Amino acid sequence: MSEQQIFLSPANNLKPRRARIPYKRAIRWHSPLEGEGANTAVKVFVTPRAYVRFCAHAGSDLDNEVGGWLVGKWRIDQQSNEQFIVVEHVLPARYTRQGGTFLTFTHDSQIDLYDELQERFPNRELVGWYHTHPRMGVFLSEYDAWLHRNFFPDLYQVALVIEPHSITGGFFIRKPDGELDRYHYYGFYELNNCRKRSVVHWNNLLSETEMLLYQGV
Repeated sequence: MSEQQIFLSPANNLKPRRARIPYKRAIRWHSPLEGEGANTAVKVFVTPRAYVRFCAHAGSDLDNEVGGWLVGKWRIDQQSNEQFIVVEHVLPARYTRQGGTFLTFTHDSQIDLYDELQERFPNRELVGWYHTHPRMGVFLSEYDAWLHRNFFPDLYQVALVIEPHSITGGFFIRKPDGELDRYHYYGFYELNNCRKRSVVHWNNLLSETEMLLYQGV
């Protein structure tokens, strides 16, 4: 890990644009760790296309960690002032060094990712990153948390961890005060426009009805 090299994108003064938070067009998937009254800096919405793409990348190597960037929109609700992100695109990282328990984003991989972000999605934000934990579970290691704090420092930026063997995953989202729990992951809202069937297949996430039963309501 001491060989890690990170390419930082230029500093900016981004502010979220106003939009309507799309609760009515989404299916809520809960983490059993959320409990009641989950309070996070942002709500996470994921398009079916993005979900399928990061799951496909996660399953492309079941022995070594893989990862990349999450690209989309950062917005604030017009009425409630709730902040939310929409994960629309996935940029798999190339030129990485990887193993069964580590993933190193090299200088070349960061430059490649940043160039792809600028060329393909100039009007979108870098809303977070993702990586896999083959046979290890859904959590952030100390190094993962360090990387997240230092290179994805904004409250709206999230970290996604996927465990492809158990078919599980979850988002690590900061609290409004910036606190990040390395073992407390959250679910998300699946954008489906109330027409398509769900594409979510992670075994650890619960639907709204299942979550109520889990809580004994």
